[in-house]
Amino acid sequence: MKKNIFITGSTGFLGGELLVDLSKRNEVDKIYCLVRSGSKSKAVQRLKKVFDFHGDLFDPNKIIPIQGDLAQEDLTETLCENKLLEDVNYIVHSAANTSFSPIYDKMVVDINIHGLQKILSWSQKLKHLETFVYVGTATICGKEATHRVIKEDESPNLNTEHIVKYTYTKMQGEIEVAKYLPKEKILIVRPSIILGDSRPWVPRSYVIMWTLATLNFLRLVPSNGKILLDMVPVDYVSDAITKLMFAKRKHLVYHISSGEKAATTSFDIGNTIEKAFPGLPKFNFVGYDMLNDMKLWSKKRLNKDSKLNNYKEYLDYWNSIMENTGQLRILMAGLDPYIEFMELGQVFDNSRLLEEEIGVVQPKPAHQYIKNSIHLLKEIDIFEAALEP
Repeated sequence: MKKNIFITGSTGFLGGELLVDLSKRNEVDKIYCLVRSGSKSKAVQRLKKVFDFHGDLFDPNKIIPIQGDLAQEDLTETLCENKLLEDVNYIVHSAANTSFSPIYDKMVVDINIHGLQKILSWSQKLKHLETFVYVGTATICGKEATHRVIKEDESPNLNTEHIVKYTYTKMQGEIEVAKYLPKEKILIVRPSIILGDSRPWVPRSYVIMWTLATLNFLRLVPSNGKILLDMVPVDYVSDAITKLMFAKRKHLVYHISSGEKAATTSFDIGNTIEKAFPGLPKFNFVGYDMLNDMKLWSKKRLNKDSKLNNYKEYLDYWNSIMENTGQLRILMAGLDPYIEFMELGQVFDNSRLLEEEIGVVQPKPAHQYIKNSIHLLKEIDIFEAALEP
């Protein structure tokens, strides 16, 4: 018997991939997509763009927009009143506000926690609900877990400290799901850092890739280039989630990650970028303790005794490529939390996923698959992206 799916975040980076992948599954009948739009026709247009992006078939009889917004106060009531949704079997909650900027903290909480609660309240009333898929993040483990492999059962931990509000809300989201639904109806998937697409085409979003573009611009990097990074492409994450949805699973929670065997380093990624952008200064990873001095340089307050002055080649280079030192200040404000995450050295155990025998294999390391889209770094407006981290 075919299944009906309700999905949030279907016009987003990962949500768009999930929508297209789910539409190709034989088990799926209808996919209802929560879309923020002023009219049904505009909602259809937004969904069609998701499929047009990579030339996939859009079937308006299968892909059905449901106008609504996670910030909408009466969202639960609106969904309950919609007769089309009475036969929903799966809910895939992939929508989230992913901003790292503290100025958006209230919005992040409103969407990621309160918006989720509205969906959960509605889900309790669905007679045919089989599975609620909550798309979380492996980084809910917090900043105390460093330089080691982290397993699923270590989270959520209410005592952990978070670098940004986003990861806190995703941790709280898992707790909320457990409050509303029985375990047998829950599937929690935790992607690690989603970087680009492994296929040779433009990814749906340059999220995270802008950090690579910024590091490519600067070439002097305030981090340890040898620390392990757990990164996976969006197509790998979407494929894993869709396969887990329709499998007889052994567990409630899964990391979708590189694991230790396929982890990368910023040094390895830097080598890949260097080959694609010859003629620029070589990447130089100078350690996290240089971050503050780079900020001081951007404010023209760098001490004469600073070790940063030893890298005159790079300082001269920055002066040649930037209109003023204030531009570096903009970039560093956006990069700050990402570099802090890089320094944690967190790798997420993926043995649960690989042992399920559902056709998901070990992913390629990021420095290998990113070759397919590395040339696109030059198209990213790094200063605009830094203002919306």
